[in-house]
Amino acid sequence: MDTIASPATTTSAGGACRLPGLGLIRAVGADAAAFLHGQISNDVKLLGADRARLAAYCTPQGRMLASLIVGRHSAEEFWLACSADLLPATLKRLGMFVMRAKAKLSDAAGELVAVGLAGPAAAQALGAEAPAATWAKADRGGAMLIRLPDAEGQPRWLWIGPVAEADALLAGLPALDAAAWAWLEVSSGVAPVVAATSGQFVPQMLNYELVGGVDFKKGCYPGQEIVARSHYLGKLKRRAFLLAGDAPALPGQEVFWSGDAGQPAGQVATAAADPLGGGWRLIAELKIAATDTGSLHLGASEGPLLRLLPLPYALPQEAATA
Repeated sequence: MDTIASPATTTSAGGACRLPGLGLIRAVGADAAAFLHGQISNDVKLLGADRARLAAYCTPQGRMLASLIVGRHSAEEFWLACSADLLPATLKRLGMFVMRAKAKLSDAAGELVAVGLAGPAAAQALGAEAPAATWAKADRGGAMLIRLPDAEGQPRWLWIGPVAEADALLAGLPALDAAAWAWLEVSSGVAPVVAATSGQFVPQMLNYELVGGVDFKKGCYPGQEIVARSHYLGKLKRRAFLLAGDAPALPGQEVFWSGDAGQPAGQVATAAADPLGGGWRLIAELKIAATDTGSLHLGASEGPLLRLLPLPYALPQEAATA
C-alpha cells in the first residue's frame, strides 16, 4: 500500500488555548515517587525537575487503561495529566493500591489547569528558557512547562499551573483554536488513551516505546511482563499509523482492510478535523500486514477510504510500509 505525502496544512502562527480535555491529578507524599514508579511504564524515581515522562497505566494483562504525562513539582509532589474522561476511574484505581504508602492522590480540578502552546508566537513569548528537547520540563513560578513532540513543524508545550497564572498566560498570547490544537496533537503521532479506547492497546500498539513512553530497564509495574515480552521475544503484528480521510472519525471506531474485509483490521485511537476544512487525520492501531497492500476503510469494509501518511518518527523494520 502506497503512502501519500502529508498535506501542507497550517495552523497559523500558533498561540495558546485551554485544554479542558486533560484531567489533572496531584500525587503528594514521601512515598509518591516510589508509588508512581511501581504503577506506570516509565521511571519516576529518577525523574528530575528538568524532565517529564510520558507513560502507560496498564492492566495486569498489559492493556493501557490510561496514558499519563508526569512531572515532578517538588521533592514530594507530582502532577499527572490524563484524558479528562478517564480521570475518575484512573484516580480510583491508583488509590486502591496506595495502601500503606505515604502518598495522597487527588483530583486537582479547580486548583490547576492545562494550557497548550504552539508555534512561533508561543516560542517568542516563552523565551530562551522554554524547554527545547521533547519531554524536557521547566518550572515557571508555580507552574510547570513541558516540551511536547513537535507537529507540522511547530514546537509545542504543555503548561500546567494555577488558574490565575493560566489567565495571565492566555491573555498575553494569541488565541489558538481548539481544533488547531487537536490537529497538531494527532499530527504529532502520539495517541492518548481515552474512555473509548481504554483497555484496548498494549503500549507498543500505540508506538509508546518509540516516543519515550516505556522504560524497559525499570522495575515491575502492572502489565510489565506482557509489555517486556512483546518487546524482547515477540514480533509485533500491530502498530499505530497516521492516516488521512474525508469522513469524520472517532476514537474506538473500527478500521477495515480490503485484504480481509470480514473482520476489523484495527481501530481509531484519536482523530481530528483539519481546521482549514481539508478532511480528517487520525492515528489508528492496525495490523501491520494491512498496511502493505489493498485499501483501508473507516467503519465498514465498504466505508470511507483512508490513506496512509508518514509518521513523524521512524517505525521498526517489521512495521515499515511500502
